Amino acid sequence: MARRREQVLDAGIQVLGSEGARRLTYQAVDAAAGVPSGTASNYFRNRTALIDGIVDHVQELERRDWEAFAGAAAPADAGELATAVGRFLQYATGPERARTAARFALYLESTSRPELRPALTRGREAVVGWGATWLRRFGSPAPRRHCRILLDYMDGVVFRQLAFPDEDFDPVPGISELLSGLLDRSPQDRTAYGESHRTG
Repeated sequence: MARRREQVLDAGIQVLGSEGARRLTYQAVDAAAGVPSGTASNYFRNRTALIDGIVDHVQELERRDWEAFAGAAAPADAGELATAVGRFLQYATGPERARTAARFALYLESTSRPELRPALTRGREAVVGWGATWLRRFGSPAPRRHCRILLDYMDGVVFRQLAFPDEDFDPVPGISELLSGLLDRSPQDRTAYGESHRTG
């Protein structure tokens, strides 16, 4: 029973990410899942419930990916971090392109359904925590703020690659340049960094 529900949600992600929100119907999801007609409606009483289920499923899948990334990545410096992040973005816009596109479609859905926003963003703070640990190690004076800037940049790069695919997509140089700028502390950052260390 649980496996069939997950199968329906996987299909919902594929339909949403590859065909758009307007094509997200029970019939399209059943066809994509290869299940009997009426299966999706048995699990989700209406389209709103289906979207809620897809939001939770996308978040769970991305949580697993980020945990695997954080567990496997052991960057020794900002350059290695840029390379690791670049590989992750190539994965997100390659093998997992449909899921990534579905996530952006859900962001747009949240403009009319703001109650989706907490679920769509709940995993972000965990990612900020991992990234901030690395950035702090590499000398960032404001690691959490800098990690949020990095994540915003990553979303922009991914969105462009989804909308305007580049066969030679290589996000590493841009990420490297961004990290270089963030870690090259301004005088104000140096003062704040020094004060925080003097005060413990």
